[in-house]
Order: sequence, then structure tokens, then C-alpha cells
Amino acid sequence: MTPTRDSSAPPGEGGGAAAQLLPMRASLEFDDFYAANVRVITGQIFAYTGDRAEAEDLVAEAFCRALARWRKVREYENPTAWVRRVAWNLATSHLRRRGVVQRFLNRQRETHEKAPDGDRVDLMRALAGIGEHHRKAVILRYMAGLTVAEIAEQEGVAEATVRSWLTRGKAALAGRLTVQDEMEQR
Repeated sequence: MTPTRDSSAPPGEGGGAAAQLLPMRASLEFDDFYAANVRVITGQIFAYTGDRAEAEDLVAEAFCRALARWRKVREYENPTAWVRRVAWNLATSHLRRRGVVQRFLNRQRETHEKAPDGDRVDLMRALAGIGEHHRKAVILRYMAGLTVAEIAEQEGVAEATVRSWLTRGKAALAGRLTVQDEMEQR
């Protein structure tokens, strides 16, 4: 018995054309998902790490992990939150490793501190100067636009804890950021 070709499929493709459309559709869906979210998540991770190149690498790794699991990840209620969480976890691991390396290097050589820059306020420096939980809560709330409930769910803590982190984080930032009037400078 000879196999018959599906008459609706183009010549040479047989009945496998429908099977080939599913991966192409999923690929296009992932491409759209990536395009819609990569900049926002990269900006959040950049604010967290203070290093744009590292943020781009970490976010790329998070999206690669999502692509490898796309059939499962796309079924989640919020695939963006999954990718963001993976990127945050990668960034946290990266910062920890960087801290270990920096402490080791500091013990190996003499360091010279730069004089403080009084010309402008640097938000990245101010964010780097507050605690990790406070920094993460402030970035997720005010840059990512997540609600307190969403942050609590992502971090696995109570909403009251997130509100506390936000209050303390804003207070710490307010203490580090100052704005001088033009009249005061004269």
C-alpha cells in the first residue's frame, strides 16, 4: 500500500505541514513576547545591578531559559513575571559572586577612594546604597509598576513586609537624594 499525500498540503510536504505550523506559531508568539518585554525587564535589572551589559546578559539568559521551556511557560498566568523572576534570581547570584570577588580583591591590594561627585545626584548610586530588599521593592514598584500584592507574591513574603520595604526604601533614598534650588546655589 502506498502512502497518500494530503491534497490540502503543498506538494512535497504531505500531512506534516500542520505539525510544522505549531512550532512556527509558538516561535512567532515567543518573538512577540520577547519584543514586548525585553526592554522593560532589562531596565529593571540594570537599575538593580548598575551595569547595563550585565543586565542585558542576565535578561538574555532569562529569555533563553523561557524559550527552552516556552510550551510550559506560555501557559502560565503571567509569563512575564516568570522571566522577570528568573532574571532577578540570576542578577542576585551575579551580585553575590561579584561581592565575593570584590572582597577578595580588596584584601589583595590597597584601594584609593574617589572624592564624592557633588555635581549631580546619581539615582543608580543612591539605589546601590540601600539594602537589597528595599532596593528590589522600590524598583519593582516604581519602575516595573508591580502592585504590592504582586511583589509579595514574587518575593514570597507578606504584603505588609513589602509595604515596610517600600517605606524604608523610599526613606533611605530620600536621605541619599537631594535637590538644590538654583537660588540656593548662588
